[in-house]
Amino acid sequence: MFAVRSSSTLRRVLWLDAASGLGLCLSHGLGSAVLTSWTGIPADLLQLAALVVLAAASMAAWLAARPERLRSGVRRLALGNFAGVAASAWLVWGSGMALTPLGQGWVVLQGLVVLVLAELQWAGSSGPEPRAAV
Repeated sequence: MFAVRSSSTLRRVLWLDAASGLGLCLSHGLGSAVLTSWTGIPADLLQLAALVVLAAASMAAWLAARPERLRSGVRRLALGNFAGVAASAWLVWGSGMALTPLGQGWVVLQGLVVLVLAELQWAGSSGPEPRAAV
């Protein structure tokens, strides 16, 4: 769907994933009481999501900071992001949770952003894995 032709573009995508993940982690972790009342998502689920997103954001930052591209690591991150999109869809349409309209919009918007990031990561991870110097 997308074409990511350079390592620097992929690195920017990874840093964007790390930064947006950190922002989401902070909002869900520190603002869970407020977000619960606005979205209808239980605070414990928001806090769990914050921990999962922190792990993914940490991986994205680690991959972005590496001097060489790790195809397998970027692919794993992209697959995790695709799983996050599926979890978002389940939360809105399959969980039976009474989300507010704002909550539904919040989760769908997050899912769409993560879908774009995952697609860009997958596209940027194409090609052979770099070989270590001997």
